[in-house]
Amino acid sequence: MVKHTTYCMQVLIMRCPYCSNTTFRVTDKRDSPDNIRRRRECLKCKKRFTTHEIVDSGDFYIIKKDKTREKFSREKLERGVQRAFEKRPVSKEEIDKMINEIEEQLRKKGKKEVNSSIVGELVMKKLKKIDNVAYIRFASVYRNFQDVDDFKNELKELKK
Repeated sequence: MVKHTTYCMQVLIMRCPYCSNTTFRVTDKRDSPDNIRRRRECLKCKKRFTTHEIVDSGDFYIIKKDKTREKFSREKLERGVQRAFEKRPVSKEEIDKMINEIEEQLRKKGKKEVNSSIVGELVMKKLKKIDNVAYIRFASVYRNFQDVDDFKNELKELKK
């Protein structure tokens, strides 16, 4: 995978997922708002596969509840969202789309620091539209539910 940044270009060694060869030819390229999709053909085994290049517009930091700063981690966001969707009938593509939209919204703010509460509320808003069970799972951790009454109250709000 090739990762472009505004400050420097970082090239990672890409290997064919079938034979581990490192030489390919690009057969198709498509741009989208969040990435560049390339269809590649391995020059050794002749099999085709798809890669996605993500445009990295720089780092920003998350200000946590305890006022500590942490570099934004897409992987951490993915883990939290995927945990909420575990064993739910939602496709990987839909989850990836949601994560891309959240990251894009955060980057569009143009700030070097974003409060974790903004990230949490964005995630909750998206989850609520896609899957109510995933929303409740995420909310129970994000809002630190203490007992069954907290779940009941959130369910009442969800039904409105």
